[in-house]
Amino acid sequence: MKTVNVSGLKNNPSEALRMAHEDMVLVMNRNEPDAVMVGLKSAKIIGMPGVRKALATALFKDGNLSLARSAKLADMPLANFIAHVSRLGISVIDQTADEVEDDLDTLDQWLNQA
Repeated sequence: MKTVNVSGLKNNPSEALRMAHEDMVLVMNRNEPDAVMVGLKSAKIIGMPGVRKALATALFKDGNLSLARSAKLADMPLANFIAHVSRLGISVIDQTADEVEDDLDTLDQWLNQA
């Protein structure tokens, strides 16, 4: 196991990430252990069944990853990922009623031009 202190992590986070690709990294805050960094590939976690889908779902739900990037992370076609998150009750479209109304007005205008 490798160690890094919080100030070292703040000054050079990429070094800690590189170390985490090789081994677990213990982050120390003064003299106390504070966190552990684990490289998902090196620990073979990312390849475990369901891990990619779970990570992608959580990241999408929290708004940290787009729908398309989440589907790619989950290694699923976009339509399948949409069905997956919909089954879990996670909204795919995050719009207010006013935004939906505006979009429908725009669609009507566009269709009437044809």
